[in-house]
Amino acid sequence: MIRNFRQEDLPFIRDIANRAWHNIFEMFKQTYGMELFATMYPDTDELKGNQVQTHCKEHPELVRICEEEGRVVGFITFHADQQKKIGHIGNNAVDPECGLKGIGQQMYKAVLDYFRAEGMRYASVQTGLDEAHAKARRAYERAGFNIHHENVNYYMKI
Repeated sequence: MIRNFRQEDLPFIRDIANRAWHNIFEMFKQTYGMELFATMYPDTDELKGNQVQTHCKEHPELVRICEEEGRVVGFITFHADQQKKIGHIGNNAVDPECGLKGIGQQMYKAVLDYFRAEGMRYASVQTGLDEAHAKARRAYERAGFNIHHENVNYYMKI
């Protein structure tokens, strides 16, 4: 079931966010090396949870929760750019212990329906091209995202 965010959801979605991004941060460590990684991401244990918490405090109306049998199993944050008519999906995750049950698809559908109701003409979401983001890319494509632009970030030690 998809529903609106409630304040009592915050500890659960912070936990889901921090666990869901664990593999992504591990990939970043390998890619960037420890020195650059530690500079860019000093507190990965709480980083995503903190980002989600900030969004929830500033825009609680722009968060949806997926709940199964009274348990929070996923969340999605978003915003709608009324000027450009583009809805943006932000941080979103499913409890890594849930496996593939279509939870993400339920959340994307709810937010895409919201965007349509708000008069958005497009929806966007950003993710990585690396293997750690492969599941996310497949989920977004299943949800209907079919226009993409690839991007590369370069770094060097100076």
